[in-house]
Amino acid sequence: MSQTSLAPLENKRKFSFKEKLKQTGKHIVRDRQLLIIFIPCVIFYLLFRYGPLYGLIIAFKDYSVFKGIVDSPWVGFDNFIKFFNAPDFWKLFRNTFLLGFLTLIFSFPFPIILALLLNEVRFSWLKKGIQTASYLPTFLSVVIISSMIIDFLSPTNGIINQILNLIGIPSKYFLIDPNWFRPIYIMSEIWTNAGYESIIYLAAIAGISPTLYEAARVDGAGRFRMMFNVTIPSILPTILIMFILKTGQMITIGYEKVLLLYNTMTYEVADVFSTFVYRKGLLANDYSYGAAVGLFEAFVAMALLLLSNYISKRMGGNGLW
Repeated sequence: MSQTSLAPLENKRKFSFKEKLKQTGKHIVRDRQLLIIFIPCVIFYLLFRYGPLYGLIIAFKDYSVFKGIVDSPWVGFDNFIKFFNAPDFWKLFRNTFLLGFLTLIFSFPFPIILALLLNEVRFSWLKKGIQTASYLPTFLSVVIISSMIIDFLSPTNGIINQILNLIGIPSKYFLIDPNWFRPIYIMSEIWTNAGYESIIYLAAIAGISPTLYEAARVDGAGRFRMMFNVTIPSILPTILIMFILKTGQMITIGYEKVLLLYNTMTYEVADVFSTFVYRKGLLANDYSYGAAVGLFEAFVAMALLLLSNYISKRMGGNGLW
């Protein structure tokens, strides 16, 4: 066997702990400026992400604000058993899963489609104008977005009902109809997030080698064929990673928008884990019970994230790890 063929084997040799430590030290010295810049990010996550995890202990205690976390008595899994046996459990699980699943299915493709269409716009002024208009809702608070939705759907002065009246359809109070809550929520999510999330796909498209488009153009492919044969396959790894992340967030629906849009008429379809935690944990001062529900929600989200990552890797795609 020649020396050339032995070279890859020598490069694959296992390094001892001391050698790895020495290499790590060299990397730290070499990248010290970047590491110094990264310190505030580490401090932020330690204080505001990992530090509060200590408070999850109250899910296993009968927590009292007067006794504190340490002195409150342990109750084990009583809060979880109480929640699983509650009559609202399956309703909350169904509502949360359906709302998250439908939002994922209908809202996930929109940023991809928007990015693909923006990539085909040849007039820079038009492209910038569309991008600016699509990004604007992202910078509005949930309260403003919800207020706009309520005003648009008002049965008296709402623009939607005014348009319906012009074509002979009587006004409808959409927000008290349980059948309309999920479509309204999903459409508001698309309107709010599609523009901002398209930035990720536009960045991925910008990283595609121009030679691929040149080769496709030489083969006689038009813009439509290049979109499906060059652009989409090139950004597919980014799409898969974003889909995995979105799947992990599917069950963790923020309570703010739901709380602002739902009412007693739509509780049956709108009440989700996060709004239940808000009512039980903060309004009813049952902190242990609310923490148990929130912890269960987090475990379900983690299970979905692991499952989607596993399926993605099994199908030959990329995963988060």
